[in-house]
Amino acid sequence: GPIQFIPDYIKRKHNPSLISYLDPALEPILSRTYGILVYQDDLLIIAKDIAGYSWGEVDKFRKAVGKKIPKEMQAQKEKFIKGCVEHSKWPEKKAKELWTWIEPFAAYGFNKAHSASYGRVAYQTAYLKANYPAIYMSAVLTADSGNIEKIGEMITECKRLDIPVLPPSVNESFQGFSVVRKESEPDRIRFGLTTIKNFGEGIANTIVKERKKDGRFSSLADFLHRIKDKNLNKKSLESLIMCGALDEFEDRGILLANLELLLGYHKEHMSGHDSQDSLFGLMSDQDSVPTLKLAPADKATAEMKLNWEKELLGLYISGHPLDKHREKLEKTGVTIARIKEAPREGASVALGGIVEEIREITTKGNDRMAFARIADFTGSIEVVLFPRTFTEIKDVFVPDACLGIFGKISKRNDETSLIIEKVKRL
Repeated sequence: GPIQFIPDYIKRKHNPSLISYLDPALEPILSRTYGILVYQDDLLIIAKDIAGYSWGEVDKFRKAVGKKIPKEMQAQKEKFIKGCVEHSKWPEKKAKELWTWIEPFAAYGFNKAHSASYGRVAYQTAYLKANYPAIYMSAVLTADSGNIEKIGEMITECKRLDIPVLPPSVNESFQGFSVVRKESEPDRIRFGLTTIKNFGEGIANTIVKERKKDGRFSSLADFLHRIKDKNLNKKSLESLIMCGALDEFEDRGILLANLELLLGYHKEHMSGHDSQDSLFGLMSDQDSVPTLKLAPADKATAEMKLNWEKELLGLYISGHPLDKHREKLEKTGVTIARIKEAPREGASVALGGIVEEIREITTKGNDRMAFARIADFTGSIEVVLFPRTFTEIKDVFVPDACLGIFGKISKRNDETSLIIEKVKRL
């Protein structure tokens, strides 16, 4: 819309001597905006007062501009210019110049009320982000819950602001994202329990409620003993383990290997059989919570943890598979976020990323091709592998592979993608 006039608007605001009007008749309408056409309201008054439109015609004019219909805009252009000449006795050249101000509103123009509202909210949020960054970013993350791409962008912003974002924790997480504050430590943000896939809101509420009532869980046994909820089943307990919510008690690999034992322990306490005649009662060496002894097992590797986080939280939290290539990738300055911000149709780009998913299809010519998603530290993007390219690189282009990618930008229906031409392992 009027964005092209912003530099002139600012100059005129700071230097009133620069203020001028295309015609004196425009001064009563545009004096508050220094002679610059900014608001939809003023556009409509110009149509009425300068081009001689009736209010009914003004409304049709508003719809034509707002809906960006080329045929209607052309009809309005002829009517508007003719109206300026006949109603205000303007020369045609001046009327045409005024129309060049109006055409940009077909891209995006809004009224004064919306402008004031947006301005106020923008100021408030900027203030909150500047003065309470962790609380603000936590609120934004909670508002965007469910939109993995947005969450990824916000977590990248948290890293830029030096705000650590941690995986869920049964001792610190609430339902949504929240700020963890500890004396003499920087504020951190915790993933919420309801952000975990395969983990219901009911069991999340139970954990938070129990922790508020009787304090933090002192051990894994204490947690299983106190959470008397049938929804703490195999699926939900497995999810808690894999996403890192029980990390403070034991390694994820060891906990997963002992999953059946943990479920049995929880079942005993759910049924109230934690007496001396039960298996865990006989193992007890304390009055309140029977001992829970885990069988030895291999610890989870860093790669396993990252894959589990990606599966259950939608993102890598404790690290990133591309971390070992970070320095090399950052030197290029090319990221998925930047490609999406300013896509140039047909432009060649080279970047590094990890293959998140691949979907193979068969073409009408009975050839195999694929659509896939590539991710880096800043986001993800769809990529297309046409038959010839797919045949050449399909052995390398596999899920979770870290690759260097060369391709061309494609833009369709406001969606940016990459057409892959070459790849190599990083």
